[in-house]
Amino acid sequence: MRWQGERQSNNVEDRRSGGGRRMVMAGGGLGTLVLVVLIYLFGGNTRDVMRVLGAAPQTQTMEQGGQRPLSAEEKAAGEFAATVLGSTEDVWKTLFQAKGLTYRDPKMVLYSGYTRSGCGAAEASTGPFYCPADEKVYLDLSFLNELRTRFKAPGDFAAAYVIAHEVGHHVQRLLGVTQRVEQARSRLSEADYNRLSVRLELQADFLAGVWAHHAEKMRHLLEQGDLEEALNAASAVGDDRIQKMQQGYVVPDAFTHGTSAQRQRWFLKGFQTGDVSQGDTFAIREP
Repeated sequence: MRWQGERQSNNVEDRRSGGGRRMVMAGGGLGTLVLVVLIYLFGGNTRDVMRVLGAAPQTQTMEQGGQRPLSAEEKAAGEFAATVLGSTEDVWKTLFQAKGLTYRDPKMVLYSGYTRSGCGAAEASTGPFYCPADEKVYLDLSFLNELRTRFKAPGDFAAAYVIAHEVGHHVQRLLGVTQRVEQARSRLSEADYNRLSVRLELQADFLAGVWAHHAEKMRHLLEQGDLEEALNAASAVGDDRIQKMQQGYVVPDAFTHGTSAQRQRWFLKGFQTGDVSQGDTFAIREP
């Protein structure tokens, strides 16, 4: 991905050098790895995880160090994230203006280990997420290393896909899609709501593809192999693949993000069409 020298967003709040606090979870009778997977599958909501486990969350907050200098690698990772965010701003402002709408930039919070968000605690183990309450994307950049090593999805464009997916959730909020899904929650069973949540996530994948389509047209950011990197990342974080990797079997009713094939298919559709109107994942029936 050709990102060096491109515009960096000013909407980045970098908390990585500020020390902060780290929340340690205890109790529940589960190993740390299993707990991390459960948190991921529930979209980073530790309260939902503990409700399923039948236990109240027991947490201990530990103080970390104060100010620390960022390494050269950390600085480069922050510049990359800011560049991708800047590209999403350019694309979505243009697309919104074409429809007579106003795009409101989200902010991105970079942190290490633990921080607070408008949606509660943000921890590295939850992975990147978008908080609609404060309209911020939260990203512990160590996740991008995990994407490369644990999930076997290396490459700059794989990481860019992850950021663009979270920005896609911001686009959904601005268009009112997120609000409509939340309004339907009280009328649905948990299984039905999970299926609706999957459609929301797949649409965010589609919107990430729309961003990639227009970013390439506007700035020619893509290099050979970049599309394959994004598709590999979409496959790597599919619910079926993660469940199979962690527990050896798949539970479709527990899906919250979609299968590997679904995530790849919707990202690719967004990338190929660049047309937001073709991303109604809620109207499509598919396995």
